Amino acid sequence: MPVTLTGAWSRAGFCSRVAWAVAFLFSLSSAEARVTNIQITLTGSAFSAATFGSVGAYRLIQGKIIGTVDPTNPQNSVITDLALAPKNPDGTVSYSADFQIFTPADPSKANHRVIFDLPNRGNALGLLVLNDSKTPSTMGSTLASAFGDPGNAFLMNQGYTLVEGAWDIVAKQGGTSYVVTFPIAKNPDGSSITGPALEEFVIDFNKQPASEPLMYPAASPDQSKASLSVRKNYGDTPIQLPPSAWAYADSTMTAIKLTAGDFGAPGTFGPTALYEFTYIAKDPVVAGLGFASLRDLATLLRHAQTDDGGTANPLAGNVRAIYTSCVSQPCRTMNDFVRLGFNEAEYDHKNPSGTGADGQQRVMVFDGMINWIAGGDGIFMNYRFAQPARTSRQHIARWFPEFEFPWANHVIHDEVTGKTDGRLARCQLTQTCPKIFELNSENEYWSKGGSLLTTDTKGQDLPLEATPDVRYYLMSSLPHGAGTGNGICAQPQNPLKPSAVLRALFVDLDQWVTRGVAPPDNRLPRRSDGTLAPPLPQTDMGFPPIPGVTYNGNLHTGDLFDFGPQFDQGILSVLPPKLVGTPYPVFVPTTDADGNDIAGIRLPEVSVPVATYTGWGLRAQVSGDPAPMVDGCDHSGQMIPFARTRAERLQTGDPRPSIEERYPDHATYVNLVTNAARQLEAQRLLLDEDVRAYITAATNAHVPN
Repeated sequence: MPVTLTGAWSRAGFCSRVAWAVAFLFSLSSAEARVTNIQITLTGSAFSAATFGSVGAYRLIQGKIIGTVDPTNPQNSVITDLALAPKNPDGTVSYSADFQIFTPADPSKANHRVIFDLPNRGNALGLLVLNDSKTPSTMGSTLASAFGDPGNAFLMNQGYTLVEGAWDIVAKQGGTSYVVTFPIAKNPDGSSITGPALEEFVIDFNKQPASEPLMYPAASPDQSKASLSVRKNYGDTPIQLPPSAWAYADSTMTAIKLTAGDFGAPGTFGPTALYEFTYIAKDPVVAGLGFASLRDLATLLRHAQTDDGGTANPLAGNVRAIYTSCVSQPCRTMNDFVRLGFNEAEYDHKNPSGTGADGQQRVMVFDGMINWIAGGDGIFMNYRFAQPARTSRQHIARWFPEFEFPWANHVIHDEVTGKTDGRLARCQLTQTCPKIFELNSENEYWSKGGSLLTTDTKGQDLPLEATPDVRYYLMSSLPHGAGTGNGICAQPQNPLKPSAVLRALFVDLDQWVTRGVAPPDNRLPRRSDGTLAPPLPQTDMGFPPIPGVTYNGNLHTGDLFDFGPQFDQGILSVLPPKLVGTPYPVFVPTTDADGNDIAGIRLPEVSVPVATYTGWGLRAQVSGDPAPMVDGCDHSGQMIPFARTRAERLQTGDPRPSIEERYPDHATYVNLVTNAARQLEAQRLLLDEDVRAYITAATNAHVPN
């Protein structure tokens, strides 16, 4: 059944913020950063002309925005190399970004809320995650016959508008991704900017490419200005390869190839190795404009009537609240978006006309955010020679600036670096902080040092009441990304997904923003109650000794790297960086006797289990390779089924009770699942339709037989 929200908009300060927004619109000037041009490239009936309850049909709008940014405005000057980008005659810098909108065909039937979905590496995942769609919603004309897959129609039945906006330089032109066109920074004389850059090629046993691409072209064919090394595990000492072992793939110098063997066959990479390539690159893209493109598109859709040429804003007058939806990489982008002050819409600093003490306008961009699997990390974007696709984990990408202080929303002091900061520090000063749900899987704790989101740099719990507009939740025993089969992992992957809880949380977030209804309480592991602890010894963690399953406690350590003296200006001059030490304590959730997390939001699969589910896993050992593989399996977890009978588990020495010992009959199992799902519903962490789906699945399951 669709969720229906009723009642007046009662959020404190809503009316005053409308007044601020009106004043903001009248303060726009020609030199201010904003969307100057809307280019509509495709319109049509969405979802094969299906209708959704009282909301009716949806329409689709695809297009591109052209925006301008003033580099002299302090709100934009935080963007690395923006001052070195090509300028328009009025001194602004231009960019373009794709967008796509699904909105009720009859605007009067919309609920006037926007879900602003941030694509992950150019791929929009909002419908996949929230609506359980089978296919992503792509750009271009490839969906001309259908215009999207509504899945279970969760968003459509409620009348939400779904906006997908490009921001990431990694997305490739010419396909179905959401792409941006950002300028290349140049020296004042127009020559190419050059500087050190680092690439990491992650090779596993099922991948042996002939060449590997570079994000930026090399500045010189001189191989003495570059270096290639290889290692197997993160903790191994790199093996330096001679120049004779590699070469640039062609004259463009945008890829390298091996010319001799190392850990693999001659001329191929791998198997199962980490390659680090440092070189002098040229022509950095001003990647930090991604923050501005998100800010400016959302501001346009909410406040503007038309662009500069008179093209109508397709959502003019129809937006009362905007919430972001993201998965992993773009959620880390939102961490930095808020930290750098981009949740405040830009105003004309040269001609302020607001009512604040400083004469400046304060208009919020996004009202609420659900950050699913962002941890406490940022993104390698607001840097020279940025690579936003990188994601630091226990095994990979540890040498890129993502795991950097501040991790927490709290403003705290780091005695190691002497810095005092917090992700919400800037928006708290301007009163433009959104409501935030920090929702993470167990994998963020093992693979990304995620405990630092809610502990200080000494390892003590941070007071959650100090961030009243944030809620923190752990999805117990979930991986970063669901999977089946072993893949590159030693054990079968964890198939559990967060979609049902995410749907409930979006309802909770909307009620919090628009009606002032407090959301569910924090649900996460804490040092104070023993549910957050170091990974070793295994007995203290509570993880059982399961036959055939290796537990080595290997996790993403709290490292500090030195990237050079200009790092705070977004310029990396020491690559690979120097490891200063590992001063930051990180922790992981403790488990029950089955190996499932104790704290957090426990799905019925976890509270009424037929297996051990973990957010961590280890890489598989390559057959015949004498060197041990000890590193983690990136974003994957494990599903380790229970024995069917007591006799089977005793035969293997499995300490976990068998299925027949847990559930004497099918009715017992169904009743336990029903009770677990109903409890989550009472806590506003599941919706009724998802509770009923759990009960149906349990009824159809062959448990205990």
